[in-house]
Amino acid sequence: SPAVADGRVYIGSWDGKVYCLNADSGSPIWSYTTGSSVWSSPAVTGGKVYVSSDDSNVYCLNADNGSPIWSYKTGGKVWSSPAVAVGRVYIGSYDGKVYCLNANNCDLIWSYTTGSYVDSSPAVADGRVYIGSWDGKVYCFGPA
Repeated sequence: SPAVADGRVYIGSWDGKVYCLNADSGSPIWSYTTGSSVWSSPAVTGGKVYVSSDDSNVYCLNADNGSPIWSYKTGGKVWSSPAVAVGRVYIGSYDGKVYCLNANNCDLIWSYTTGSYVDSSPAVADGRVYIGSWDGKVYCFGPA
């Protein structure tokens, strides 16, 4: 699924690329190549694009030109779409973990191991993070 911000459309592709398109004309502005297919929807905020890939990485890209700012390697492929709130990136991974990363520099703030892989995308509301796992549970995390 695409994300739209500031007259641009951001979308990942099975060809392992993240594309930025002009929202009016559809013409390409930039693309960035990851290490594998991109199943996640990008999150766009603060001039940055956050997206994950089958190569087990979460990426932060410059929204203007697609240049990489940082990447974080999880222990499994990542189909989960990132959620960004209050300077943190939340994402699930096929390694069965939920990750909370610093949105500016990808430092790991915390991770939590569920009972199975996590391809669900997190929802953030009222200071809480909600995410499902293939263990049949929905998890709720507080801000700490």
